[in-house]
Amino acid sequence: MKDVVKIIKRENNLSKNYFLWVEVGLIMALSLFILIFRIDFYPRESTEDFYVEVQEEVFVEEIVQTKQVETPPPPPRPPVPVEVPNDEILVDDFIDFDAELDLDGPIDMPPPPPKQADDDFEDEIFVVVEQPPVLIGGIAGVQKGIIYPELALKVGIEGRVVVQFVVDKDGNVVNPVVMRGIGGGCDEEAIRAVKLAKFQPGMQRGRPVAVRYSLPITFKIYNKDS
Repeated sequence: MKDVVKIIKRENNLSKNYFLWVEVGLIMALSLFILIFRIDFYPRESTEDFYVEVQEEVFVEEIVQTKQVETPPPPPRPPVPVEVPNDEILVDDFIDFDAELDLDGPIDMPPPPPKQADDDFEDEIFVVVEQPPVLIGGIAGVQKGIIYPELALKVGIEGRVVVQFVVDKDGNVVNPVVMRGIGGGCDEEAIRAVKLAKFQPGMQRGRPVAVRYSLPITFKIYNKDS
């Protein structure tokens, strides 16, 4: 029973001092909070002095150019005019044209230019002549001799090949060259067919001459059903 009475008294004492302890706790917490804010956490500035070394200044002295410029010499003085006396008579020189020129005599003429040799005329290759070359059998005869290349048939290459060559004075084809081709073996076949062609040679001043000539060869694939 005594123990119970002691416990009850102790509880009464604690209830009496409760608010006192709460106030003491608040005061301590506020004091600690203020103390924390007053502490300086930033490092202190160093009191050491820093010395900046002054660089040596270099002065560049401007050098004045001392080159001497040679001035051209002054022009010579004009000659002093000399007065001519009015009593002096100027005698004109007399030229006797009749004594120097013989109009009735023969007149010397330069020799005539040499005539152009016939060999030079024959070796020249003409572009335009009085009578152009004539293809024997026509272009249709050349087209009949065309064998369509297998590669061009497989790929389906069609078009026109322009071959340029020289028709000599005998009507033969010389030096054929493809000026515009389509490939696929058609260019080579066109040259082969042109070499077999025969012409009547071109005529200039009644003579057969060599003439530059162009011939188009057409490659066209025709279907068997058409």
